[in-house]
Amino acid sequence: MAQDGTGTQVVPRRAALAHVLAPGEILPRAGRALAAGLAEEAGQRRLFPWLAVAFGAGILLFFGAADRLPSPVPALAAAAAFGGAAFGLRARPVGLALALALAFLFLGFAAAVIRVATVAAPVLARTTIAPLAGFVEGIDERDEGARLIVRVHGLGTLGPAERPARVRVSFRRPEVPRPGDFVTARVRLLPPPEPARPGGYDFARDAYFRGIGAVGSVLGTVTVGPPPEPPPWDLRLAAAVDEARNALTRRIAAAQGGQAGAVAAALVTGKRGLIAPETSEVLRAAGIYHVVSISGLHMVLAAGVIFWLIRAGLALVPALALFWPIKKIAALGAMAGVTAYCAFSGWDLAAERSLVMTLVMLGAILVDRPALSLRNLALAALIALAREPEGLLGPSFQMSFGAVAGLIACARLIDGRVWRAEGAGPLGRLAAAILTAVTGTLATTLVAQIATAPFATYHFQAVQPFGLVGNALTLPLVSLVVMPAAVLGILAHPFALDRPVWWAMGLAVRGMLDIAGWIRGFDHATLTLPAFGTGALALMSAGLLLLVLPASRLRWIGLVPALAGVALAAQPARFDLYVDREGGGAALRGADGRLQVLGRPPPFVLEQWLRADGDGRSRDDPGLKAGPRCDRLGRVATSGTWDVAVVRDKRAFAQDCARAAVIVARAAAPPGCAARLVLDRAFLAAHGATALRFGPDGPDVVTARTPGETPPWRPPPAAVPKPVPEPARPAAEPEPAPEPDDGPDADP
Repeated sequence: MAQDGTGTQVVPRRAALAHVLAPGEILPRAGRALAAGLAEEAGQRRLFPWLAVAFGAGILLFFGAADRLPSPVPALAAAAAFGGAAFGLRARPVGLALALALAFLFLGFAAAVIRVATVAAPVLARTTIAPLAGFVEGIDERDEGARLIVRVHGLGTLGPAERPARVRVSFRRPEVPRPGDFVTARVRLLPPPEPARPGGYDFARDAYFRGIGAVGSVLGTVTVGPPPEPPPWDLRLAAAVDEARNALTRRIAAAQGGQAGAVAAALVTGKRGLIAPETSEVLRAAGIYHVVSISGLHMVLAAGVIFWLIRAGLALVPALALFWPIKKIAALGAMAGVTAYCAFSGWDLAAERSLVMTLVMLGAILVDRPALSLRNLALAALIALAREPEGLLGPSFQMSFGAVAGLIACARLIDGRVWRAEGAGPLGRLAAAILTAVTGTLATTLVAQIATAPFATYHFQAVQPFGLVGNALTLPLVSLVVMPAAVLGILAHPFALDRPVWWAMGLAVRGMLDIAGWIRGFDHATLTLPAFGTGALALMSAGLLLLVLPASRLRWIGLVPALAGVALAAQPARFDLYVDREGGGAALRGADGRLQVLGRPPPFVLEQWLRADGDGRSRDDPGLKAGPRCDRLGRVATSGTWDVAVVRDKRAFAQDCARAAVIVARAAAPPGCAARLVLDRAFLAAHGATALRFGPDGPDVVTARTPGETPPWRPPPAAVPKPVPEPARPAAEPEPAPEPDDGPDADP
């Protein structure tokens, strides 16, 4: 150790570093750094957002680990106990934080339990063909017909304990009933479809929370008749709103015509039935499909337009501008306006969550607080999750709140002010304003895409590399023309003066579609990536939370789980065999490493398998059926040393059981089948969709169901009977998985 000229001892840098890294110093220094960071977080009141995280962790604990529906009383009692402990530990910051976190965790668990019990309704146990009678609650009009939501009054001979409360049926006749009508029809219904693959989208769970207990189609005609009893008030209200939405949808679509009119109508009313699949694909390829879903973008723009109109109108009156709080009055008006807009757009789940977030932000103006803050976002998340805990499992909640959190955390970096034009002339100020708008839009879009990328890739297995370009070119049209025109059109609609507004709005939408079509023509406009597991998603989610919530240097800890999640997602373990939940078909990895189709899986199911495998081929690609050996009794294919047979006729069991290692069958296999693994009717009824990985020690089998676990949204396996022999395939396609940006607020 040396001394400087003042007599102060100087420790060499290498010796100092060795002292810091000494085993006895690492943990104490890390502990002191952590304590300092936590103290800084508490001093800046940044611990509150973590209560929302703890609340969400309780919800995940219920949906991920509970194998039955427990009573909410123990969870509420535990929350109360830890809440009391928090009060007693209020002088100890660490103990207070831990006690509050545990209290909110149990509150989240209890909220999920109460929600499941509140929406409980019968789920159809088996495929049923029977007369249906009920009130039409909502209609989604389409070019080829309509899709009806019917509140069931009677369904064949089923009693109240077996009869679903609501069903969704497709109707392919040009004449459709009106919302509120009492209808009778002969229908073919089946239980809401379960996941097409293990870990895939579970429509049955989403349908349960929407009150839908069966899906299907109308066989024949729909008859409108007098109801046996007056409809309840809530149904009359829902029917009136839906009828008004359909009428406005037709009016907007007719004003411009074509797909521009259909998209313009969806932007206002949320009714997307008139949008052709080709148009949807164009919007997705450009990364702007989120604009046609009523969500955060619409709520914020609508609130902003209403806020500006009210404030500007009041500012024109000097007495009001000088003596009245016109900013708060405008905020109240915007709150009323967006609430009415959400009600008119159908109270979709994504719209509700966006409404809560918007109301919290506007409410902050009323109490003179910053509108955009992580505390407000956490409060909005708590309200939204308390109302709809199941939303945490879907892409809409994850992407919308992830995007907003990222934007708030990076607000100082993305304000877009790259050139300050103080002292410049009119042209300079105009150039600065344009440059600020462009860079702000690009930065906002980039941050939102990075924050939502883990959730979008996990749920949709698709990435749009040119989404930044698509959003940068189209969002100015949406923000400056489309949404102001939508607000103006709604205001002019009661006076029948809205048609020119819808026509002008359609022109802007047409330009948006032209830009999207141009981007879709780029090579690799859409990349399909293999599905990765929940472990990688959990790591990336933890990394995002740690990067955006802390105010201190603790945020950089988030890089560790984030990078670990990315590394894990980059090496997904693909399945070698996918089996349909009904045993009608399978997809096997061939010698070229790509999937080949065996049997006849439903087209939607095959599409989900291809996505999960990172295969960008269409479900109609002829290469999918190349290779397997086929006859009229079944198909046989080989993957490595594993022969897989899909049995289509019982007569094939004798031969296939002797030569194949894996048997897939819709029927029940004979007791003496010598195959190593038999996936027949009994197995699939208990386990659902199944996927296998072939290894040297045997197949690794993963299933969508766990025997013995019966969530409320699935009928018990014992109730699953032989399939109805009428049509070999359902008359109605299962509900499609949520599409990219279908509801989430990717660009708030």
